[in-house]
Formats: sequence, structure tokens, C-alpha cells
Amino acid sequence: MSQQKTFLVFGASGQTGQHFVALALKEGQKVRALVRTPSKLAFKSPDLHIQQGDISEVSDLDALVQGTDFVIAMLGNAQMQKKTKINTAFVQRLVPAMRRQGVKRLLYQAGGLSKPPGRPLPAALWVVRNTIARSYIGQHKDNEAVMEYLTDEASDLEWMVHRAGIGSNGPSKGVLARSEKDFSIATFADCAAYNYRTLMDPSAVHTCDLSCYRKG
Repeated sequence: MSQQKTFLVFGASGQTGQHFVALALKEGQKVRALVRTPSKLAFKSPDLHIQQGDISEVSDLDALVQGTDFVIAMLGNAQMQKKTKINTAFVQRLVPAMRRQGVKRLLYQAGGLSKPPGRPLPAALWVVRNTIARSYIGQHKDNEAVMEYLTDEASDLEWMVHRAGIGSNGPSKGVLARSEKDFSIATFADCAAYNYRTLMDPSAVHTCDLSCYRKG
């Protein structure tokens, strides 16, 4: 087995996050998770360390980041993001902590309807964003601010953004691949598996891509 890695996971108790934690532990990795409600993360493993807390209140990010290999943020609070860019404020604190602790790689999960810096949304996604998904505009704008910050001010880190299309908690529908234009509504488990693979992929560094199911 390859050398054991330590993952710092924000959003571990979410639906994609729980699948990600389960997969990382199954692969023999260590997981450090910050969660508001530890009881929602019903895993028992000596390789899992859970700390109770909230991204808006955690006082010592350096202590959380110290000694980790990869950081992954799968965060979303539609109600709070209507009022303020909570994820952006958090990432602006997280990145300096990563620098201080010498941790390079970060994966941030955004939504597929969030526009990447310097590129337009595909027309079909633009229509969905401005019709049936317009109540989530706060989340889209927060994700876009995160991507802009990473692009403009964090080029020294090995960041990557997954603009995911998350649909259900059903069984796997296949393997997701990175794409600039093609988009699939995926299960939580498939998004988690994609995130895990992408963290290990140097070619994904400094990308803000969508994901779609591989054909054939």
C-alpha cells in the first residue's frame, strides 16, 4: 500500500462528505474532520479524528491544518449564503493557515452552476441557474468569489475546484471524469469518489472544471 496520507475534511457530515470520509478510511488513509454535529458522522475508526466546530467560529485553523497532506472543503449553507459569503471568508482564512503549515493541496467543491473565472457558463446551465435554481444564487456567488480568490491570490497552492452536479444518494451511476463543458447530475457517492481521485491528480491543479460520467 502507498504511504498513508492525512486528509483534513470540512463538510464531512454532509451527504458527499460522509461518502468521502468512508472512502478515505477504506483506502487506509487518516481523516481529520471538523463538524458541527459529530453524531452525524457515524464512523468508528482509529484513523478518524473528529473535532466539533463550525467554519465561522474555529479559532485555531493552524492546529487543524498542521500535519495534514490534503485539505478538502465540501461546504454549503444555502440560507446563510443568501446573506453573506461565508465560504469565501473561510477560505481566505484557510489559505494563509495552509501556507504557514506547509500544506499545499486543496480541493474545493462548488456547484456546477457556479461560473468559473474567465469562462462563461454553458448556455443550458445558465438557463437552469436563472430559472429553477435561482433561489441558490447566493451559493453560486459565494462559490464564484472563492474561485476568484484562489485564482488571483493563491497561485502558490495546488488548489483545484470541482464544480459538481449533485443529485441523489442512490447507487453509483458510473465513474465521473473532469470536463470543461460536459456536466452530469451525479450521486453523492460518485462525487465523493471523483473528489478523492482528483486530489491525487496533479493535472487537476488550478482547474475549476465540471464532471461528467465517462461514456462506454
